[in-house]
Amino acid sequence: MIETYGDDETVRAILRDAGDTWAVVGLSNNRERAAYGVAALLQRMGKRVVPVHPRAETVLGEKGWASLREIPFPVDVVDVFVRSEAAGAVADDAIAVGARAVWFQLGVIDPEAHRRVREAGLAMVMDRCPAIEYGRMA
Repeated sequence: MIETYGDDETVRAILRDAGDTWAVVGLSNNRERAAYGVAALLQRMGKRVVPVHPRAETVLGEKGWASLREIPFPVDVVDVFVRSEAAGAVADDAIAVGARAVWFQLGVIDPEAHRRVREAGLAMVMDRCPAIEYGRMA
């Protein structure tokens, strides 16, 4: 049996109901990276995109932060564009800051992080892309 980490109902719930403030971890001003394109789409869909990157640069008009724990306001969804090996720590930070959901992008896979996030009561999707899912829902 193939393990799935986010059914269509969970995907829809995060995209529609989890909230409008999305921290995008790994987002920089590099327009060639997938994170930039997804963040731009999220903004067009009415989401506030908060860049999280070690350089903490302003991206798409939003002030950046070096880590989730530095953001001084509530974050609803944490969208993760980092290597799978680093994603678990981001998931733990998402739990710690009180996010409502965590989204691991295509190719970002950490079953143990998924388990921890779900046990903490957050919604989670893994190895999917919100840009693709918005297109499927349209």
